Amino acid sequence: MFEYLLVFLGAAIPALEIALVIPLGIIRGLSPVLVMLLAFLGNMLTVLILIFAFQKVKDWMASRKRKKGKEKSKRTERGKRIWNKYGMPGLALLGPILIGTHIAAFLGLLLGASKVNTMIWMMISIGLWTLVFGIVTATGFDFFTRNVEF
Repeated sequence: MFEYLLVFLGAAIPALEIALVIPLGIIRGLSPVLVMLLAFLGNMLTVLILIFAFQKVKDWMASRKRKKGKEKSKRTERGKRIWNKYGMPGLALLGPILIGTHIAAFLGLLLGASKVNTMIWMMISIGLWTLVFGIVTATGFDFFTRNVEF
């Protein structure tokens, strides 16, 4: 039970997210369905919190930036290029594998997407990538363990 809690919490942490947590949970021998469900819920929960707290987070980041005099990051620049080319759908769908779901949601809001639009596209994206990471890992791991002897 504790390992499933770790899956949920790991997916909620921006640095880990679903791309790492789902394969690790499944390879660890946990139920792929539960891993996928908990990873989706953990990641989506923190993205929703970010979306609803966007203005406060934006103000906090601006004050931090003023204090440090920090330049724009490569992730931010990559996100803006995706936004300019594909809009919120592209940012949401490519975000989990290129810049992270939390950064994709924040950039979408920062660049003018509505909260509802951001929420819908992030839910679609996180759901899709959860299925991709879960199914590929489960079938690949199953194939590997059945066909390769150590």
